[in-house]
Amino acid sequence: MRVMGVDPGLTRCGLGAVEGRPGAPLTLVKVGVVRTPADEEIGARLVAIETGIERWLDEIEPDAVAVERVFAQHNLRTVMGTAQASAVAILCASRRGLPVALHTPSEVKAAITGSGTAGKQQVGAMVTRLLRLDAMPKPADAADALALAICHVWRGGAQNRLAEAAARARSGPGTTAAAYFRGRGRAAGHPRGTTQ
Repeated sequence: MRVMGVDPGLTRCGLGAVEGRPGAPLTLVKVGVVRTPADEEIGARLVAIETGIERWLDEIEPDAVAVERVFAQHNLRTVMGTAQASAVAILCASRRGLPVALHTPSEVKAAITGSGTAGKQQVGAMVTRLLRLDAMPKPADAADALALAICHVWRGGAQNRLAEAAARARSGPGTTAAAYFRGRGRAAGHPRGTTQ
């Protein structure tokens, strides 16, 4: 299954997509960030994030989207911006009928490193190792988005099966051959690891 992870943020919204299944090696599809200027009006920033996410969804064609669950922080302004960017990601995926999963940072850390209290460096190092990359994805928001996607592939369980069923239903009886060859193209080697 192909999962797109979103590490929400107003200044940098991390995006990353992986393909695979539990117990098998994972493949990087794409990683990058959508950036918005801190001095721009909030509405314009949210529109820019939406545009970036929509572009990724068009290109990646994920089976599911995993978004970091917003949790309370000391800085209310930061958490509000994160929540707004998170809502945009959820809206974009839901508008297309894609399953959306929310994972807490500690769930993601535990899935990737075995410890729910791991630091960003540890998460980034494990993402690099799991995806067999030459270098750690930067900025950290991009690595976190990949970690979210990996976490969902490994822990999605019933959500994964529902997403696969939905993907089959979307392909419809008239496009089964097209879906088959699209899948074969992915298996043969989708363009890897481009960064925006």
